Amino acid sequence: MTDGAGSRAIAFRRLHDEATPLLLPNAWDAGSARMIEACGAAAIATTSAGLAWSRGYADGNILPSRVLAAAVGEIARVLSVPLTVDMEGGYSADPRAVGETVSAVIGGGAVGINLEDGGASPDLLCAKITAAKAAALHAGVDLFVNARTDVYLRRLAPPERAVAETIERARRYRAAGCDGVFVPALTDPDAIGSIAVAIGLPLNVMVVPRLPPVAQLRTLGVRRVSAGAALAQAAYGIARRAATQFLTEGVYDAMFETTADYTELNALFSPTPGATTND
Repeated sequence: MTDGAGSRAIAFRRLHDEATPLLLPNAWDAGSARMIEACGAAAIATTSAGLAWSRGYADGNILPSRVLAAAVGEIARVLSVPLTVDMEGGYSADPRAVGETVSAVIGGGAVGINLEDGGASPDLLCAKITAAKAAALHAGVDLFVNARTDVYLRRLAPPERAVAETIERARRYRAAGCDGVFVPALTDPDAIGSIAVAIGLPLNVMVVPRLPPVAQLRTLGVRRVSAGAALAQAAYGIARRAATQFLTEGVYDAMFETTADYTELNALFSPTPGATTND
């Protein structure tokens, strides 16, 4: 473990103990990550969907591990803050293979990961968490493993059982070694508060239209709030609108409605010798 990786891992873990929740506007490539860091983010998280799209793949556990590792390295290279990577289900049903991918992601510069149960057995995610922690121990990095459960997102339990099922899974994942629990699609304040109290780990929720504001989430015990794929979807939506207007109407208004300044964007990155144009 390098001193840099060690200090970033410590810093990332401490961000879950601050007075206000850790806010993560998820990035999908090096450019978006650097922009988000410049906006004041204390850490950068990737969106699995956005990263997959940026690499020419669909979301859904099909991104090749080598492509993920390369992307992580590119993103980490431009950052000075900690990086955590959404690994979906680890891109394999084999915990040993998941451990190998975790090793590659750590090698690329990540100090945190997400692993999800999806529609699979909680036992499988427990095994993947154990493998991830073993890989981190071997690498000498205090990796923050955020265990995602899709009880709410995939409606894996009847509404009246959702809180109890989420807590049960969270406790199993904690016993397996995870450091935080991510529950996307969880929006009900009472349910959020109950889960936050019961799991004994930092609770992470995802931005969706009905999610309470951050100030209320703080009082409910939430420690981390992720944007998920929302920023990537917004960026692609703007690009689609501008391209469609250009192609169908022959005008350019949409291109400049929310455009970032070229000079400011270029200044976010190390100068490239000979780069003098903006085409």
